[in-house]
Amino acid sequence: MKRAKHRSDCPTNFTLEILGDSWSLLIIRDLAFKGKSYYGDFLDSDEKISTNILANRLNMLEVERIIKKTQDPNKKSKIIYRLTNKGLDLLPTLIEATLWGAKYYPKHNAPKKFIIRARDNRVEFIKEIRTKLKGKI
Repeated sequence: MKRAKHRSDCPTNFTLEILGDSWSLLIIRDLAFKGKSYYGDFLDSDEKISTNILANRLNMLEVERIIKKTQDPNKKSKIIYRLTNKGLDLLPTLIEATLWGAKYYPKHNAPKKFIIRARDNRVEFIKEIRTKLKGKI
């Protein structure tokens, strides 16, 4: 898949063209916060993404260098997906979106400890997540 031509040079537009669909941020969330790394892991998410949409979004995120895929060293037929440094740079955005959603959707299912740490010590929390995920790149 080739990189898409953008509608404009506006940075907000650029971000929305990559992340503005219903699925891309959820895939990034699963990689960053839920420890998912295999195709089947994403299919098991609560949101129930379809296989064709998942394949499309994984491909697009790879083309945009937000994720990378590698062969599983233990099982050659499996692919492991990981966030790149560019993907890790989205952690503050994901945290903010999660906190906003938790604030305005009281029936959310985010772990209380996650919300408290993200809210009360955001910088340190992001640094910890980044360090953990960086070890997997």
